[in-house]
Amino acid sequence: AGEPFVEVTDAAPALAEVQHRNVVRLTARRLAGVRRPAVQLVAAIDNLVKGAAGQAVQNANLMLGLAESAGLPR
Repeated sequence: AGEPFVEVTDAAPALAEVQHRNVVRLTARRLAGVRRPAVQLVAAIDNLVKGAAGQAVQNANLMLGLAESAGLPR
């Protein structure tokens, strides 16, 4: 909760929902028909934005005391 770049959804995330954005979209569902309780997690990111370059900008913002999202597309 409160993370600007994490979006939790009920439906499976699609690439179109994260393209050109510095976000990760997550969904979780309980698996049926397995011996032990299990959860399936699915995540989608645009690795050109949310990859190393986006993470570097996000970290630099935090180190410099700027808003975490400064200069990053949401």
